[in-house]
Amino acid sequence: MTSTIDETHNPDLQSWVGSANGHIDFPIQNLPLGVFSVGSKGPHIGVAIGDSVLDLHGVANAGLLDSHWTLALSLGCLNAWFAHGPDDSASLRRRLSELLSQESNRAKVEPHLVGRERVTMHLPCTIGDYTDFYVGIHHATNVGKQFRPDNPLLPNYKYVPIGYHGRASSVRVSGHQVVRPKGQRKPPDADVPDYGPSRRLDYELELGIFIGRGNELGSPIPIGDAGGHIAGYCLLNDWSARDLQAWEYQPLGPFLAKNFLTSISPWVVSPEALAPFRRAMPLRPEGDPDPLPYLWDECDQQAGGLGIGLEVSLQTSAMRDAGMAPHQLSKGEAAAAMYWSAAQIVAHHSSNGCNLQPGDLIGTGTLSTSSRDGLGSLLEISQGGKAPIELPSGEQRSFLEDGDELILAARCEAEGAVTIGFGSCTGKVVPAN
Repeated sequence: MTSTIDETHNPDLQSWVGSANGHIDFPIQNLPLGVFSVGSKGPHIGVAIGDSVLDLHGVANAGLLDSHWTLALSLGCLNAWFAHGPDDSASLRRRLSELLSQESNRAKVEPHLVGRERVTMHLPCTIGDYTDFYVGIHHATNVGKQFRPDNPLLPNYKYVPIGYHGRASSVRVSGHQVVRPKGQRKPPDADVPDYGPSRRLDYELELGIFIGRGNELGSPIPIGDAGGHIAGYCLLNDWSARDLQAWEYQPLGPFLAKNFLTSISPWVVSPEALAPFRRAMPLRPEGDPDPLPYLWDECDQQAGGLGIGLEVSLQTSAMRDAGMAPHQLSKGEAAAAMYWSAAQIVAHHSSNGCNLQPGDLIGTGTLSTSSRDGLGSLLEISQGGKAPIELPSGEQRSFLEDGDELILAARCEAEGAVTIGFGSCTGKVVPAN
C-alpha cells in the first residue's frame, strides 16, 4: 500500500499561517505530528506548521475535527491515534489542510497555535518495543570489509532483513545529552579487557519507522499490507560504542554498546506527506537472489523507495566557542542506501507471528550511500580510526569527543512538489558519570 497524491500536496497551496509558506521543513504540505508541552500545560498532540505548533487537543475539543478522533487526539501520546490506521490518518491530513489553508477557518483555529520557540518536545509515543535493522547495504559492506576484506557480507544478508531487539527505555527525543557510556574494552593488543569510558564513541544515521495498526500474535502481516501498518517516519541516531561492541558482540550481537541511548527527532512525518517523494527500490545487482515470496510485492518495488535526503553535521566545543558553523560530515539519500524497503522490514518482523503494536519503533540501520560523501558513521568515514577527518577548526576526529554535538537532518525534494523536512535530531556528548 502506498499513499496517493491529492489536493493536500498541491504546490500552489498556501496557509494563512504566514511562516509556513516557503518554510524549509514545515510547509502546509507536510503537517507532521508530535507531542509537546508549554510550561506546565500538556503534553498535547500537535502538528508542526511553519514556526508554530497547532494544538490538536484544543482543536479537537473545539469541535473542529471528526468526533470519533477526539479521544485519541486528546491524549499525551500518539499510540492511540496511530492505531486508527491509514484511512483516518489521510482524513485528518485533509481536514488539517483545510483548517490551515482556508481563511474562513482562521478565527476558530488561530487561538490554538503556539510558537515553536515556546514548546518543549517529548517522545511522540510510549515506545513498547524498539527493533534496529541493518538494511543499509553500503554500510554493511563497508563495515564488513574492515573485518572480512574478501567476504564483507555474510551469506544471509541478501536473503533476510537482519535486525536485533534494542532497548526501548533508553530512546530519547532530540536534544537529550549523550552521556559517554562505560563498559568492557579490549584493544587487539591487550591480553585481557578493562572497564572504563568508551574511547570509540560513534553515531549511526538512520530513519525511524513507527508502527500504526498492529497485528495479532501468530498472524503475520502480508507484504502487500505492510505499508498500511506504518504510521510515519522520523530521524534516528543509534549511538554506538565501537570498542565495547567489538568485544561483546559475539555470539549474541549488540548489547551495552548500543542500549545506553537512541535519539529520535520529535516530529513524525506521515506516509501521506511522503507520497510525492516515493521512488522505485534500487535494482538488485545481477546475480543477487530474488527476495523470497513473502518479501516480494511489485507495487512496493515500484514505489517503496524513500526519496529522503539525509545530512549529518558535527560541531565541536572549539567550533562553538569560535562561532563556527557545524561541519557537514555526509550527505546522501535513503532510497539509494536501503537494500530492503520499509514494507519488507515490517513484513519480515511479523513473519514469524511476532505481534507489532501501535507506537513500536523500528530503526532502518545505518544509511550510507556508495560514495564517500554519503557515509553514515565515523567508523566508515575514519576507516575504523585509521584515517582521521580534518575539521575547519584544525581539529581531527576519528570518533566523538566530549563536547561534540551531532546534528542529523532530512529533507525531501522532487520536481513539482514543495520541499518538506523532518526537522533535526541532535545530541551533545558529555563525560561519563
